[in-house]
This record gives sequence, C-alpha cells and structure tokens, in this order.
Amino acid sequence: MIVALYILIALVLTGTVLYVLHQRDLKRNGTAPASDTQSDDEPAAECCGMHITCDKDSLLAAVSTEIVYYDDEELDRFRGVAADGYDGEAIEEFRGVLLTLLPDDIAGWARSIQLRGIELPTDVREELMLIVSEARTHAKQ
Repeated sequence: MIVALYILIALVLTGTVLYVLHQRDLKRNGTAPASDTQSDDEPAAECCGMHITCDKDSLLAAVSTEIVYYDDEELDRFRGVAADGYDGEAIEEFRGVLLTLLPDDIAGWARSIQLRGIELPTDVREELMLIVSEARTHAKQ
C-alpha cells in the first residue's frame, strides 16, 4: 500500500513538472492560446498597432492584412533589400515618408510596408518604434 502511494505521488509530481515545462515552451514559441499569454489588464482588442510589441512581433497578424499605400508606391522598389543594405539617400526617402505621415497612419503604414515585403532601414525602424512608443505614452495620459 505504501509503495502504491509513493508511485502515485511520483506520477503527480512528474505530471505537474511536465505540464509547467510544456506551458513554458508554448509561451516561448508563441503558440500558446491568447488567453494564456495575455495579462488580465490587456484586452485583446488593444493590439491596434500602437504597441511596441505588436509593431515588432505581430504586425502581419494585427488589425488588417490589406495593403494600403500612403503615397509611397516608389518604396516598392526596395522589396527584398536587407535593413542594413540601404544607402543614405534611400534611408532619407523612407524617413521622409515616415515623418510626413499623420499620427493615425503610422501603424498602418508599418503594417503595409511589412505586407509588401519591404524591410525598413535599421535607423528608420528605430525611429518608427520611438514614434509609436511616444504615441502610446501620450494616449495613456
């Protein structure tokens, strides 16, 4: 009888450890259900593209998969260029488009750029993240 009790305790502990490790792996790989990875104070509707994590990690899965042009059709010629493969003139072209966008259009533009297969220059991507971060900070106030 005692041996059976020890076996039962060992099985329960093993099962608990395996469950915890499995949940950690699901979260790490991004395959956990939304209810498991989302905190209680962040409703799912808030992934509007104005959050840094949304912009960095899930723009393609965010609000829309429709490609919208913001008078920037000329940027399509950069499709397939690596983020560090731009010259100064091209970087300034991206920066010019970014800085002329309306604040409400910035997240949509970033999604559209990604959907079009265009990788932003590193400097411009950092500026985009800074602008989104500032907009999020102002929205909370």
